[in-house]
Amino acid sequence: MSGSVLAVCTSLNKGERKIPVPSVELVSEHGIAGDAHAGDWHRQVSLLAQESIDKMRAMGLSVSAGDFAENITTTGINLVSLPIGSKLEIGTALLEVTQIGKECHTRCAIYYQAGDCVMPKEGIFARVLKGGVVTAGTDILLVAP
Repeated sequence: MSGSVLAVCTSLNKGERKIPVPSVELVSEHGIAGDAHAGDWHRQVSLLAQESIDKMRAMGLSVSAGDFAENITTTGINLVSLPIGSKLEIGTALLEVTQIGKECHTRCAIYYQAGDCVMPKEGIFARVLKGGVVTAGTDILLVAP
């Protein structure tokens, strides 16, 4: 299974939409340098498929990369089908999937606009095993266990 990166996004604060940037530096056992969600925990990097964002667009929302607070927007890879422990090679970086979906303790603005949100069900989280620089267009490969 393979895909590619459509966008990379960061934010300085938790709980806000992320802004697309030209590139991000993935730091081993930390996450994205300068991102609010980086740190010593299991949700260092978040990923969401463009195909999931398109579902929300079909509901009439004007949303794009970073609007769901994801760090990496992907295409061509079925993220939610990946088992916990799967390893993704993104350019020279290596990530390990640690969580599929998340519990939303407070409803986001997107939920109130559409009555639903894809990030809690279709977003995935990973920790960085090996660092590297990632940009839009970088290939994503599922590494065989």
